[in-house]
Amino acid sequence: MIVRTPPMGWNSWNTFGHDISDELIRKTADIMVSEGYLDAGYNYLVIDDCWQEPERGADGRLVPDRKKFPNGMKPVADYVHSKGLKFGIYSCAGTLTCEGFPASYEHEFTDAATFADWGVDFLKYDYCFKPIGFDGPTLYRRMGMALASCGRDILFYGCSWGADETRKWIKSAGAHMWRATGDLVDSVGSIKEHAKMFEQSVKYSSTGSFADLDMLTVGMYGKGNVGVGGCDDLIYKTHFSFWAMTNSPLFIGADIRNIKKEAKDILLNREVIAINQDPGCWQPYEIGTKGGWNPSSIPCYVKMLEGGEIALGIFNFSEEDCKISTPLDRIGLSMGTGKTLEMREVWTGETETATNGVHKTFVPAHDCKLYRCRIVDIKYGV
Repeated sequence: MIVRTPPMGWNSWNTFGHDISDELIRKTADIMVSEGYLDAGYNYLVIDDCWQEPERGADGRLVPDRKKFPNGMKPVADYVHSKGLKFGIYSCAGTLTCEGFPASYEHEFTDAATFADWGVDFLKYDYCFKPIGFDGPTLYRRMGMALASCGRDILFYGCSWGADETRKWIKSAGAHMWRATGDLVDSVGSIKEHAKMFEQSVKYSSTGSFADLDMLTVGMYGKGNVGVGGCDDLIYKTHFSFWAMTNSPLFIGADIRNIKKEAKDILLNREVIAINQDPGCWQPYEIGTKGGWNPSSIPCYVKMLEGGEIALGIFNFSEEDCKISTPLDRIGLSMGTGKTLEMREVWTGETETATNGVHKTFVPAHDCKLYRCRIVDIKYGV
């Protein structure tokens, strides 16, 4: 199984935590289809921690919580599949999950077989309660082998929070996506810190094994399980744009049954999603800009796109409005090449052409500019 573009979907953790159920998952599946999320590319529906009974069954297998999922997990998976979606579930590499339920340590092959029997298509694999002194990479490799031999294609999400230098070994475990950071919460500070942490992982992210900055908080507005402080639509737009630009998987964490139109419009912006899902999936690179600001607060990323286009993202995580100048020679388009950029800002639809070898723009605090660009000839004397 090769995953060629960053996975997309919805996950229960950010909003619901423990408060999950068969009814919630079915209703969310309905909304993902009827409200256009599946059409936009969000095809995985993932149940996070707290779906299990406190103990394994007599046969050694994990047991779904009998109150939350009274008919078991396979009927839930079947319903999700009937909607054209893929079904995901959660476990952990340690002796317990992060919330204290049975995990998969030394049960990897049994659990992989169980998940395959249920019709699971995605496994989020956490890193809590790892036995002291045990080698973490080996635990992920063991589950990777179990999934690869279970008889079903199951996307493997190595959620080890970037711990133990995850980026250096996680591909050897067969992980199709992997957490490059700790947990994201719904606050401006958390989004900014996660964006800063991306730089150390970017060169390890690639087609088939994508670095994940954690699930999106767009549309939470301070409510739910990780609703710490909350954000406004401006920072949500920047949050979504940065995740898209950097090839991070896009997993919605909000309650899409009751989401505001403004947040829904952000999550369903097809032009932003297209930058994330570009078939080339080339590595983005940070070029900086020109001005008196802290580069860690206003990163500028460039990414080549299929067909010769370029994506350019300027992200103002600072508390000040800024005028930003981006010399095109940092992209490789010095004036001597005779080329410049014809640019379309994908949020506003505004178009412009960079002149005199530099692109200049104004970016308010917490806002961003995300461009899809064509390389064109410089027109002198016009």
